Amino acid sequence: MVLLSAVLLAQALSAAVSEPPSKWQVGRFTGVCESISQAVSSASSVYWPGSGEAYDADIFHYATSSSSQAACSVEPGKAEDIAMILGILAENKTPFAVKSGGHAMNPHFSSTSGVHISLSRFNEVTYNAEAKTAEIGAGLIWDDVYAALEPHAVNVVAPRMSRLLLLLKFTILKGGFNNFGIVTKFLLDTHPQPEVWGGSLTIAAEFFAEVNAATAQFSQTAVDPKAQIIASYGYAQGKLISSIMLFYDDPEPPKGTFDAYLVIPYLAKDVKTRSFLDLVRSAPSNGTQGLRGIYHTVSVIEYTDRVLNAIINETSFWGERLASGPAVMAYSSEPFLQTIFSHAAPNSSAYPPNRAIAPSPLSISYAWNDSSADEAMHSAARESAGQLTRVLSSEGQNVKDTALYGNYAIFGTPLERIYGSNLPRLRMLKAKYDPNGIMGLTGGWKF
Repeated sequence: MVLLSAVLLAQALSAAVSEPPSKWQVGRFTGVCESISQAVSSASSVYWPGSGEAYDADIFHYATSSSSQAACSVEPGKAEDIAMILGILAENKTPFAVKSGGHAMNPHFSSTSGVHISLSRFNEVTYNAEAKTAEIGAGLIWDDVYAALEPHAVNVVAPRMSRLLLLLKFTILKGGFNNFGIVTKFLLDTHPQPEVWGGSLTIAAEFFAEVNAATAQFSQTAVDPKAQIIASYGYAQGKLISSIMLFYDDPEPPKGTFDAYLVIPYLAKDVKTRSFLDLVRSAPSNGTQGLRGIYHTVSVIEYTDRVLNAIINETSFWGERLASGPAVMAYSSEPFLQTIFSHAAPNSSAYPPNRAIAPSPLSISYAWNDSSADEAMHSAARESAGQLTRVLSSEGQNVKDTALYGNYAIFGTPLERIYGSNLPRLRMLKAKYDPNGIMGLTGGWKF
């Protein structure tokens, strides 16, 4: 369930916004900020570069390469102020960004040199025990949501990573990103949440064959919807290493569920019965915050031994060439059950366009420190995805018919590769709900 309590773009806004602002308009951004400051209610605030912690927090992103110095940051306190802000931005054709917390890895997808809108004041969680729902502000990070719901022994279907931020994905059609308006609250169904079993294993490269065998077995035979693994291969500080995340949505997994992993010799182990919040906060992926970063992806139907070896080869190849200093290369396999997309009707969401196919998104994740390496890292991520796609094709996996996951896909990915046959419908909805192209002044995937 999604509550669109936010801003429906009024068709009465007359500004026609079809082109990005030209360079001569940049000087107008400060004046636009002043207009917003004078127009919004006392529930909202405007902050300026150099003004202190509030501005810095507003433009902060998990990856430093995703942050931009904005002309001002705006923290709207109510939806009515957002509508007023959008009207001013449309009238002046001013670029803007919408950030709930800043986990977008693609540069400029939620940052701007224009007006930066931070949803940090929409930060409450309200649990309704009778309706079994939770109303969640879009400015929260998921840790805060899990912590608020934990005393009620309930949870919502949400991400696995600590510090991951609420993303503005669910608008007119689930998966539409920020094409139709700004969401300030979500109304989500809750489910009973017992303690869970899981955590991480860290395994040296000499045992990668055993990791591959366990992952291929899980990919090909797993049928328990409570069980999930993420097998990551990483390169850092001159070494290849594997990190395995194990998860079972109960205090103990049935015997044999993860035995193939648990018998592999490990360098470190943190697997136990714990709260869901504790499990999420233990995830090793939290270590790259504050570096530059990029994601890319390929869609995998089945993780075979050959596919997994190709992933290891890519990790090693690019790690040896690019992972100097604090740089980290990681390839994370997330084998889904083949029934994963069968729980909703066809055409119930923008992604995936074909629910008869159950692709698992392989995450290609690079983190580095030196801005001069940006282009090389972006090019490597694209080239690596291309090589893995060729391997998948040679394995008979019909990658042309498998959509790419938009949260992982690198900027510049053709929209057809994410939305497939749903793209015409999305463009029709875009024309209907945002006829003046106001949301085209933001970054991100644009219909």
